[in-house]
Parts: sequence; C-alpha cells; structure tokens
Amino acid sequence: MQKLGGYIYQYRKWVLIFWIAIIFLLGFFALRLPSVLSGNGFEYKGEYNETRKILEKEFGQPKSSIILVFEKDRNVSSEKFTAYIKDTFNNLKGFDAAEKMTSPLDRPGMVKENYAYGLIAFDKKAESLGKEIDQLHTKLKNKDGLKVTMTGEPVIVKDLNSASQEDLAKAEMIGLPIALIVLILAFGSIIAAALPIVIGVISILTTMGIVYFFSYRADLTIFILNIIPMIGLALSIDFALLFINRYKEELKHKPVRQAIEVTVATAGRSIIFSGLCVFIGLSGLWFIQIDIFQNVALGGMTVIFVSVFSALTFLPALLGIIGEKINKFSVLRVKDQQTSMWHTFSEFVMRRPVIMTIAALAILLTGLIPVKEMILNIPGTDSLPSSYPSRVALETFQDQFIAKEKRDQKKVSIILETNGNVLEQDNLNMIWKTIDKLEKDKLVFTVDSPFSALSAKDAKQLSQILEFSDQSKVAPVINHFISNDKMLVEVYLKTGEHSAKARKWVSDWSNRHLDVKVSFGGPIKFEQEIFAEIYKKAPYGLLLIVVSTLIILMGAFHSVLIPIKAILMNILSLGCTFGIVVWIFQEGHLGISPVHIALVLPVFVFTLVFGLSMDYEVFLISRIQEFYLKTGDNSLATISGLTHTSKIITSAAAIMIVVTGAFAFTGVMPVKQLGVGIAIAIFIDATIVRMVLVPSLMKLLGDWNWWFFGLKHKSVPEHRKKPA
Repeated sequence: MQKLGGYIYQYRKWVLIFWIAIIFLLGFFALRLPSVLSGNGFEYKGEYNETRKILEKEFGQPKSSIILVFEKDRNVSSEKFTAYIKDTFNNLKGFDAAEKMTSPLDRPGMVKENYAYGLIAFDKKAESLGKEIDQLHTKLKNKDGLKVTMTGEPVIVKDLNSASQEDLAKAEMIGLPIALIVLILAFGSIIAAALPIVIGVISILTTMGIVYFFSYRADLTIFILNIIPMIGLALSIDFALLFINRYKEELKHKPVRQAIEVTVATAGRSIIFSGLCVFIGLSGLWFIQIDIFQNVALGGMTVIFVSVFSALTFLPALLGIIGEKINKFSVLRVKDQQTSMWHTFSEFVMRRPVIMTIAALAILLTGLIPVKEMILNIPGTDSLPSSYPSRVALETFQDQFIAKEKRDQKKVSIILETNGNVLEQDNLNMIWKTIDKLEKDKLVFTVDSPFSALSAKDAKQLSQILEFSDQSKVAPVINHFISNDKMLVEVYLKTGEHSAKARKWVSDWSNRHLDVKVSFGGPIKFEQEIFAEIYKKAPYGLLLIVVSTLIILMGAFHSVLIPIKAILMNILSLGCTFGIVVWIFQEGHLGISPVHIALVLPVFVFTLVFGLSMDYEVFLISRIQEFYLKTGDNSLATISGLTHTSKIITSAAAIMIVVTGAFAFTGVMPVKQLGVGIAIAIFIDATIVRMVLVPSLMKLLGDWNWWFFGLKHKSVPEHRKKPA
C-alpha cells in the first residue's frame, strides 16, 4: 500500500488528467440517467405477472390505462359539463397513442352530479408512457368552473419520478451546505473542508454515468436516483474525511510524499476494508429477485467501488498537488487531541466500563420494544405528496365512483381454467363447486362471476340463462368473464389494506387442490409474492453479510472477539433503529401522520447501515490496534484510539446524518422513511455504540480482545503477548 502511495504521488498529474477525462465522459451520461429510469421497481416474475398477461391477451384488459377525472363547480350547469366532456374527447381524436378511449357519456355510471371519469387504454406498460402523458397535458384544457385531471398508474409512476428528482435536489440543497460546515469544524480550513465535497460529487457523477450503461441490460427504477447520492455522498465524504485527517497528522512530521505514502498505507487500508464491508452488505440484496433490490445492489455496489477508487487515487494525487497548502485559509483553530474533550471523555468511559455497558444496553433494548408492532406495506399512491394532482384526482375518483363496501375490500383476480370450453356443462359444474367454496370462505366478502352477474344459483341455471336469455344482455357478461377455456372470477376480501390475513388467504388458496386449474392475480397476489420472496431470500443475504463481515474483520484485526462484538452490536443498534422508526412513522409522533412502514426499509437499512457502520468500527479499531501493537497495553491503546478517532468519527457521522437525514424533508414517503432510518442508525452507532459500548467492552475484555486462536501479534512487546 505504501508503494501505491509513492506511485500515485510520482504520477499525480497523470492521475488527475485521467480522472478529469473520466468525469467529463461519464458526467455526460450521468445527466441522461433520469431518462432511462422508470417504475417503482416492484417487478417480480411470478404467478401475478403470468395472470396479468392472460388478462391482457385473452380478456382484453389493457396493459395500462389513464383515468381522466372531470369536475365542475356547483354553479356550472349539467349542459355545460356535458359539452366540456364532449369537447375534451373531440380534442383527443387525433391522439393515436391510445388503444381505446371511453368517454363518460358512452357508458352508464361514469357521470355523477359534479364529477365524471373517462378512460384511455394503452398497449404499453405504465412506466413507458412518459411521452404520451406529456402530450395529453397539452391537449387537456381547463375552463372556468370546469377541470380535468389525469390519474392512474402511469401518471402516478411519472409523478413519482418527478418527485424523486425534486427530492434529490432538495436533499442536496439541505445536506451539502451543512456537510461543508461540519467539515470546516473538523479541519479548520476551507481547502481541507472542500475536498471531501469534491470527492463526493465526483463519485456520484461517475457512478451515475456508469449506471446509465446498465440500462441496456436491466430495468432501472427511479429509486436509484435517491440511493446513489444517499450512499455515495455519505460514504465518499467519510472516506475523504478519514484520509485527509490522517494526511494532516502525518504532514506535521513528514514531507508531502512520505505523508501520502503513510496515509495510503494506513487510512487507505481502513478505507478498503470499510468499502468491502459495505460492498458485501449490499451484495446480500442480490438474493432477492425483485427489481428494486437488484437496482439498489447494482447502484450501491457501483458507487462504493467508485468511492473507494477515487479515495485511493484521485484524492492522494490531488493532495500531492496541494501539498502543505492543505491548511490554507484556516478559519478555526483545531485543538490538540490529547487536551481535547475526547481524551477526557475516553478516560471517563474507561473508568466506568460496567456502568457504561449497562446504560448503553438499556437504551438499545428500550428502543427495540416498538419493533414487534411494525406493519410493512408496499409503497403505492400514498408514497406521493398529498398535494400532487394525480393523487388528489385518484382519491376523488375512488370516493365518487367506487362503492364504499368494495373500496374498503381487497380484490383478487382469479382465472379458472378447464379442459375444453368453459361453458360445457361438466366444466361449469366443476367451476361452480370452486366458486361455491370461495363464497363460503369466512374471509370472502363477495365473488363477482358470470353466476353473480346473471343471478344464477348453480351451473345448471347458468346454462339455461345463457341459452334462453336475451343475448344483448348476456353478451357483455360473456365478454368480460369468459374466454374459451378460461373464466375470470373477482373475489373481494373482508380485509383492510396491506393485510397479512389477505396475503395468507391467497397463499393458502394457491396451494389448495381444486377441480380446475387456478391462477391468481390482483394487488393482494402481487403483495403476497413480494413478501414471500423477501421473507424467503432475505435470510440468505443476512447470512452472507454476517459471515463475510466476520471473516473480513478477523483478517483485518487478527481477533476473534472484536468481529463478533461488532456484529452483535450492529444487530442490536439496528433493532433499536427500527423501533424508533416505528414509533415516529407508524405511531405518528414528531408531527408525522401515522403511516405503515415501507417494506424496503428494514432490508435496505440493514444492508446499508450494517456495512456503513463498519466504517466507524474499522476506523476506531484500526487506530486502537496500531497503538496496541506499539505498547501492548489494551487500556492505553483504547484511550489513544478513541482520542485520535472520536472527532473524525463524530464528524463523519454528522455528515452522514446530514446527507441521509436531509431526505427526511422530502415528499416521497419511502425515501423519507429511509433517510430518517439511516440517519437514526448512524447516530446510534456513532454515539451509544462506538463511543460508549465499544470502549467499555474493550476495557472489560482486556487482552482477550486480541486473542486469535493462540497466534501472537508480532509487534506486541514480549511481556504483553498473552491475555492477562
């Protein structure tokens, strides 16, 4: 590592030229990244998707549709309202992108007093309709007392994309200036403080440029716009903070080249191990075969690699150019570490290890209590800020045109498939038995089928109705519910939104042996598959993270107990974090309206923070180990390590809290929860865990901290090589 530092210093100008070329090239593609992002990322290749394809192909259901919600003021006449609706659809006649348009005036029940709704069907997925939505915006005109608003999945998806970009800009406007202030407080000089921000921006731009090319082989979600800056800015600034701090220490006693060589060999080593821990943490997401998790793994692992690479190449090359001018434009005087409050605090903790351990554990265990009440859901329309027109219009549509009893229920679309035509008597008999079982289920509110639509009490009566009734009345029912050997059945359950009972119901019925082939679809089946995939695969990711981190930390510190302690403390602090998040969001404290917790939050916060918090573990223990190898005194090494790293860890944590916590002021609820969750986790880890619990346990365990299967640390003085 020391030779690497020497080479980078020797060829520092060429390294900078290389990076400038990379920034210009990839920066161009970074600006184009938003144009290739779409959807919320909750795509899973399961039964739900197969059922949806059948509904589109054989039952004529559109791939996506936009709802036009019309409203009039009370003082506007019905005639003017009707004329306005006609004019609107006349203006849309040249809109060739639509597969089918249904005016409120074409079908009964689509006009209700001051409201009406129309439908525009498309043969394209919701996330692919960005241009079409923009075209519709130009064609739809409001008048005095009359207005029309677009809503539906395609519009919601597009608005989420826009909201995510606005949130990113807002978070950066809040986070970056405060991060700069924290850096000035840490380093005292403007040049030293500005460098980590520069590294952070470069890492994000480079990563976004690289990720753009991934769009040719993968579907990228809009969530990637938030996750790359959130991880990249926090992590790359942390790395730069550690690197520059060590460089400034070495520069006091060494020339520039030697200072860079030693910094790359020490801080650079810590950065590699830290980056590796975060990289492995995110790699656990690969097990979950859902687009959003794959996207976060892809974007996160890329930004980690770029952040480490830039910290070990671009930063030392830049420092080689700046040299001793790193302290230029000083605005604050930084106190000597040995006389600082950190040294006093370190001694205070080490003198009371038992009390400090008990107090820290009590706080963490108390925070765990609300976790058992956590209710998870998949983000939907309620992810959008309540002020967005598409959300307001959807809520208006549901209030006015969907019966309250059905609005409060959850629908499951079921396709019953038979051998031969579904209307043959034997097939109808088998289907009726299945529908009868469904109707008798205690959780079922109602079942919509040809039987209910035509008021048939059994298969025989349905056959008679189909044969002898007026075909003009029967045909619409047949067209909606029947396609050759398949029948569509829509089941409404007596459950609230995001109900675990509903997901269990779908899972149980999917595994039942029935007389006909059954395929399940609809929102509940979608949720059930997503939850099942996460619950099934997440433990494998967790196992990979824990085992890999254990091996890496053992290799880094040649210790058994230190890695085990680090993992257990991480799990405990993350559990406390989830409890606080439940208390804030789900129970509705600190001015937050009660909402369920986004399903992605526990998985993302665990994989991200488990790795990120290892930054502090590696930073702290690396310095403690350095002092221990010199002195062989565990207590002295711990105090010295704390004294030398506490300010940097606190500053790094403050920056990470600011950068991720800034997303708390955004409008998209899952992003808000994720930002708050990460900020809380980092705060707990950098204060209660790293500043109190770690040194307390280091003191209590003494030299046993450094036991490694009987192997001796070469540099430890002879009389201190065995645990006391």
